[in-house]
Amino acid sequence: MTETESVQVEATGETVGEAKWAALRELERMRPGIDKAAVRFQVVSEGERGLLGVGYAPARVIASVDAAAAPAEQEAIDESELAAEVRDVLEHILTAVAVSARIEIDENDETVTATLVGRELGLVIGKHGQTIDAIQYLANAIVWRGRGDERKAVVVDAAGYRARREATLSALAKRSAERAVSTARSVELEPMTAVERKVVHLQLKDVPGVVTRSEGTEPNRFVVIDPV
Repeated sequence: MTETESVQVEATGETVGEAKWAALRELERMRPGIDKAAVRFQVVSEGERGLLGVGYAPARVIASVDAAAAPAEQEAIDESELAAEVRDVLEHILTAVAVSARIEIDENDETVTATLVGRELGLVIGKHGQTIDAIQYLANAIVWRGRGDERKAVVVDAAGYRARREATLSALAKRSAERAVSTARSVELEPMTAVERKVVHLQLKDVPGVVTRSEGTEPNRFVVIDPV
């Protein structure tokens, strides 16, 4: 096999997601240390369940990766015990949802940031970031279960989503604050996750002329900007 050739497998499952998961596992068996973010999937058939279970046909996918992106040996990763545990939790979650992604971890004194890099990250991010926020909450809950009080925040990002969303929310917060001041009326924002509401509160904390508060119940809790 030359470096320009690719490793390719075909797999089936009850759903496309299960078929992708099976194909990825087979690629990993064939080429340990595979770069999951480089795996490409082709859906051959989405499958059919049939009427009352009759005529069932499985979903079929073809997974392939360039030989150069599938090293025979995986380089050792020098990271802390905490970072390794975060990586392990996220690998289990990605496997469960059949998403191929590389996990890059950056750790400092206050935060462990895990960034997912891959081709199909929309499923991980979810609508308005609800899925990735849930994954982040789950990772924090699992990693810090039974540990002491001195905690580092675990942040889960995907292809720069956090920075893009924070910039969008910051701009929205500023425009809404200006509207609240100019009209002397409260402005209600759309429902947001707790992570996103925190961005808005922090953005407007020192802005003169307005105060912020949260109203409603999850998952429809939202920020209200009141003129002072």
